[in-house]
Amino acid sequence: MAVATTRAIALHGAVGHLIDVQVDVSPGMVTTIIVGRPDAALSEARDRCRMAIANSGFRWPTTRRTTILLSPADLPKRGTHFDLAVAVAVLAASVDPSEEAPIPTDDTVFIGELSLDGGLRPTAGVLPMTMAAAQRGVRRVFVPEPQAAEAALVPGMAVFGMRSLAQVVAELRGEPVPDAPPVPADSASTLLSWRGQDRLDEVDMADLVGAPDALYAATVAAAGGHHLLLTGAKGAGKTTLAERIPGILPDLAPDEALELTAVLSLSGALPPGGRLVRRPPYAAPHHNASATSILGGGSGRVRPGELSRAHHGVLFLDEFPLFASDVVEALRQPLESGDVTIARGEESATFPARGIVVLAANPCPCGAPSTGLGAARCSCDAVKVRAYDAKLKGPLADRVDIVREMQPPTVGLAGSVVTSAHLRSLVTAARARQQERYAGTGWRLNAHVPTSVLRDRWPLDETSRRTVEEAVAAGRLTRRGATRVHRMAWTLADLEARSGPTVDDVDTALRLRRGDPLALLPVERLLLDGPATTAEVAR
Repeated sequence: MAVATTRAIALHGAVGHLIDVQVDVSPGMVTTIIVGRPDAALSEARDRCRMAIANSGFRWPTTRRTTILLSPADLPKRGTHFDLAVAVAVLAASVDPSEEAPIPTDDTVFIGELSLDGGLRPTAGVLPMTMAAAQRGVRRVFVPEPQAAEAALVPGMAVFGMRSLAQVVAELRGEPVPDAPPVPADSASTLLSWRGQDRLDEVDMADLVGAPDALYAATVAAAGGHHLLLTGAKGAGKTTLAERIPGILPDLAPDEALELTAVLSLSGALPPGGRLVRRPPYAAPHHNASATSILGGGSGRVRPGELSRAHHGVLFLDEFPLFASDVVEALRQPLESGDVTIARGEESATFPARGIVVLAANPCPCGAPSTGLGAARCSCDAVKVRAYDAKLKGPLADRVDIVREMQPPTVGLAGSVVTSAHLRSLVTAARARQQERYAGTGWRLNAHVPTSVLRDRWPLDETSRRTVEEAVAAGRLTRRGATRVHRMAWTLADLEARSGPTVDDVDTALRLRRGDPLALLPVERLLLDGPATTAEVAR
């Protein structure tokens, strides 16, 4: 009897489990069975691996019973990326020491789908699989050649990008690696590049006409990671503003970039080349998108949705009241917790969702202002307006930090003089202050800090606290809203380079939260001149 063990990774959402692929080749009824809760694609691995082994010049144990165990056996396994680990384990268990060299597989994870001729094919999720392997002490991984750069993003991991099963076996045995045809890249590729992320590099906040208060609100949202609701008639600039928010965000930190790249790898949307995604992403699904496409899910393996693919970036939901009710209701938990959990039967997958969610809505379904001349006047009946407006005043609205109503620009009004580069410098400096303050904790931005910790470690002064409590007592603010005002007050202090929030910061945060008009002078001063100097603060 011969037994061999290789290792693979099973993904459940963003969590990776180390799997022992154990193969026993022994006398008995000639058959091949796979046990350990494989799905249909994994059950078919025995046929793919048998032909791949035979066509690679090796021998499949055709006269013996072959048992393949995926351990732990109670954990569901899905996908075709187990092929390489299964094939190597079968070969290692079938070795006759008197005729051929053994195949060492210690401290190694194998990832890759096999074709019938023994070639390797790419598979989604290589980066998070490699990260999971590294966290469990594995220091060597074999992957398809096009995904070697992706796996190499994990520090301290020895990555072998291979083209075929024969090359893998030769490398393991220390023999000369045979030549093999190049591995084709992943079949998923962006065909319409003009719709890609790069188009946002050409837009600038200077394109926005007027609306200094909305511009200020977007800067505060970007600085502290706060969610934003924009209302106003069609043509007021809601989409224009939302599309430019990623441009005022700083480049992602290394750990943020690795998180986002892993999520894109899970979803099969990682750009070719396996490079870290350094810029904050932007996603804007249509209002007829399903809950599965926005939040994640799908048949077979659960994949991240648009909300997670916008991790550390911006998710823009235009015409928000037109989204399906199940989408609106399902967004409550992610906006509060910063992650999304998909539970289905025995499977539960959790994905990160720490992006800025920007909601946009018109005053009514037709999008015209409630007052105006001629065709510009709203023609919706009261029932339609109430149904449209109901989604903006429910529990979800309480989880949005900032509310701004945008007015259509005045005819002939020049563009803003505030550029994205200027605002990005303000946001970058404010985020640097937050990173210094929250060093050693699990939080990066003010919007992430839990209520109890914020109250105990970074409280408001007595006057500011009393102002917030009075707003709660008067019914103008909920308890959840009070926490969001507290967080925004710290963001305003960070933008102004102050050591803590002032009474004016709390007042401005309350106005941002409730959608009330802002004092124009501090808005213009920050946008045009940047944070106050120490001398100005003293005065």
